Parts: sequence; structure tokens; C-alpha cells
Amino acid sequence: MLIVKAGGGPGINWDGLAADLVEARGREETVLIHGGNAVRDALAARLGVPVRRVVSPSGVASVVTDKDALDVFLMAYPGLASTGIVAGLRRRGLDAVGLSGVDGGLWRAKAKREIPVREGDKTKLLRGNRTGRVEAVEARLLQVLLRAGYLPVLCAPALDEDGLIVNADNDTAAAATAAALGAETMVFLFEAPGFLSDPDDPGSRVAEIPAAEIESRLPSARGGMARKLIAVSRALARGVRAVYFGDGRAARPLRDALAGRGTVFR
Repeated sequence: MLIVKAGGGPGINWDGLAADLVEARGREETVLIHGGNAVRDALAARLGVPVRRVVSPSGVASVVTDKDALDVFLMAYPGLASTGIVAGLRRRGLDAVGLSGVDGGLWRAKAKREIPVREGDKTKLLRGNRTGRVEAVEARLLQVLLRAGYLPVLCAPALDEDGLIVNADNDTAAAATAAALGAETMVFLFEAPGFLSDPDDPGSRVAEIPAAEIESRLPSARGGMARKLIAVSRALARGVRAVYFGDGRAARPLRDALAGRGTVFR
């Protein structure tokens, strides 16, 4: 079982990834999870809804999700982004079916209505946030689709414990999905060569990081990279054997990542 998480940046090579997915599905069952931040940001700008970014005291970046932001998120992720990705994959011969974490109760999250955020040298509590962390996955739904020969294409949002829609981090959700399905391999594709010891130096790629060293790498992570590292740590702790970071802009991004041309975590 292979879980692929593709980032939502504009540089992801979907043509190359589609070709890789055709090959991968010939070897093993595959699930694709995707982001949509570029689509969200463009749509938010068109609608005049500001995208507010915050950083936790531990340095993890996130986007504030109030009611207006959640409306934009729903239009962007399971709407424009997912529909476009599924249509593109189907044009390339993949029997893709798109689902959000709400469909079939696929992703169930623990709500985080109050989150600590860092502003300068101070920490404050942000209230009214409509986010959650995926903690349970309806694996049966995915197994039905996989047995029928479909490629599940998944993205946030999720449902919280009260059945309310919440924004959820796709990296963390990918780790939870891998654990629920008993996947042995995960791949994260984004717009960088892999994990960089210096985020400003593309030549500082780290080829391999043991699971025991992930926490020590968090201080050098920037933006969403810290969240990815946390997701990797959780995935390995829950039975995934290897996690690969790869450059989603490459001609054959998934193939290159699995060949170790990015960063490997074990």
C-alpha cells in the first residue's frame, strides 16, 4: 500500500505524477492526498477575503480558519482543486474518484477551537478557529474503492466530534490514513528537493534522516515543513516503514522520490 501526499503549490508537475501513478498502481494499491493552498490563496484574493497566517509557539505555521476563511477553503479544496485534479488524472487514464474528509465520514478530527499563536515575543490564545486534527479514518470506504480498482483522491476538510466541518491539515491526515490502511510506504511531494538543513540553500538536501533524529530537525524547519516532519514521525510510529520526501516539480516526481533522490525517513 502506497500513500502519496502532493502539495498544493503551483509548481507540482501533475502530468509527471500521473504517469508515475499509473506505474505505481500496477505494483500496489495507491491513495493520493493533495493540498490546495495556491488555489485557495488565488480564490481568496478574488473574493477579497484575507488569508491570515500564524505560527505556534513551537514554530509550526498554519492558516487561521474563521467562518469566511472556511467558506473559501470549501470552495477551493474539495471544489476547484480536487475537481480539477481528478479530471486531469482521469484524462490520463487513471480511474480517480475525489473525496473530501467529510464524504462518508472519511476523516474524523478533534476540534481545535482555541490555539496558541506567537506574535513577536508574546504568546496569545486565538479563539473561534474552525480547525481540527484528524485522529480517525473510515478505512472501509477506501478499501471498497481500492478493491473496485479506483484511485481515491482525498483532501480536507474533515468532521469534528460534533459533526461540524473543520479545516484539517492534509499532512497529518495523510499520516492517519496511512496508519488506518496499514500502508508501508508514504511519499510527500512539494516544491523543494527534499528536507533542507538550510531552507535558503537548495543544495543542503539531507539524503536520509533516522526516525530518532526527526525531533532535532524541527528547529531548522520553516513554514509547513515542521508540520510535515511531525506527520512523518507519527506515521513511522504507527507502522509505516519508510517515508520519502521528493521534489514535486521533477519530470517524474514520484519515481524520483521512491528512488531516494529526495529525503528518506526510516
